[in-house]
Amino acid sequence: MSYIAPVPDEIDTYDLPVSGALPPELTGRYFRNGPNPLPGERPGHWFSGHGMLHGVRLCDGRAEWYRNRWVRTGKLAGLPYVRPDGGRDLTAVSANTHVIEHSGRILALVENGLPYQITPDLDTAGALDFHGRLTTAMTAHPKQDPVTGDLHFFGYGVRPPYLTYHRLDSSGALVHSREITVPGGTMMHDFAITEHHVVWLDLPVTFQSHLVGKTMPYQWDDTYGARLGVMRHDQPDTPVRWFDIEPCYVFHVGNAHEDANGRIVLDAVRYSRADFTAIWRMAGGAADPAGPAAAAAAAPDGTARLHRWTLDPTAGTITEQALDDRAIEFPTLDDDRIGRAARYLYTSDDSAIVKYDLTSGGTSSHRLKPGTFIGEAVFVPATSGPRGEDDGWLLSITTRHDGSASQFLVLDASDLAARPVAAIDLPRAVPAGFHGSWIADRPTP
Repeated sequence: MSYIAPVPDEIDTYDLPVSGALPPELTGRYFRNGPNPLPGERPGHWFSGHGMLHGVRLCDGRAEWYRNRWVRTGKLAGLPYVRPDGGRDLTAVSANTHVIEHSGRILALVENGLPYQITPDLDTAGALDFHGRLTTAMTAHPKQDPVTGDLHFFGYGVRPPYLTYHRLDSSGALVHSREITVPGGTMMHDFAITEHHVVWLDLPVTFQSHLVGKTMPYQWDDTYGARLGVMRHDQPDTPVRWFDIEPCYVFHVGNAHEDANGRIVLDAVRYSRADFTAIWRMAGGAADPAGPAAAAAAAPDGTARLHRWTLDPTAGTITEQALDDRAIEFPTLDDDRIGRAARYLYTSDDSAIVKYDLTSGGTSSHRLKPGTFIGEAVFVPATSGPRGEDDGWLLSITTRHDGSASQFLVLDASDLAARPVAAIDLPRAVPAGFHGSWIADRPTP
């Protein structure tokens, strides 16, 4: 697949050509992370390549620059992940999954190690352990509470403690950590928060020691079970309450919120067992442990669908509901709605951005010409005057399937089917990657 082929070097290009008109309000930087092996390297699983950041700088209606940089991690420097004493070096990681900003720090993230601090020009400042207080890995999908500014996150591992909850306050200080008891080394890629709760996803993809050194050492495990956990983050030492669900896997959460009846509503992208093992195998992971016959009988296509779970802590019940039957991934929303009721959710189906109206049940989309891949869409709210929830823009990178070219698109989130507001021709084909963020310029004091 040429559209995921890594690039061999780092470049800087200035004054990029723009079709349409960039909104002057978009003044800042779009950064996106993804795996990019060094020339000649064969990482095996696609998820294992070194982190590479691609950045586009917008200012006053101009596309000032594009640049790309590898994240200078311990792994890039050749440090072994396992130390001679048997412990793990949490800096010897790839940092290839996400890039966010919190309390003035830009962080490159991967779920099996420490975050790496990045400068606004994409240089690597170094690993960050919050003055020695963070002793576990950090998820690539932390959640910032839009009201308090706190950053909720977790780390998981293959040895106890298998799961640890952490919280940074709005100043960026690590103020709380707590072990969460789970049965074993589950691969927990994402989670959710609401105004008062954390929602845990304890699902049946677990660490398999016999796969170490062969591929990503995680595989579907029928013996593990599947459940969602609810924990008060405003009372973080209270017990976790667990709800059993039908076995599945979730890479990415859309959002969660508390409804008027005190129930917790979770929307996420759900994989069946067959579809998880299909996508895992396509990415270079282990095959279905039940064997090829079981996988073929299930006719998987390696795709996932939008799904809803409604948890009632008072009644102790949970219901499950498929919201759509189309194949989608990479759900995003207005970050000001994280943990609160949100009307709109934006997703990708490889060749289109799909917008869900969770109130009406309707959808709209922006579909590309055949042969073009589009990645995750990052929502940037309009900043002038009163606004509706979808008043703003969606930012995403497209890449031709043959690897010949890429564009940076600016779409009108309130009129997704319209032509792009602006399209920036990038100087190279940017390989399909994972997650990104818009980091607006801070106002001058």
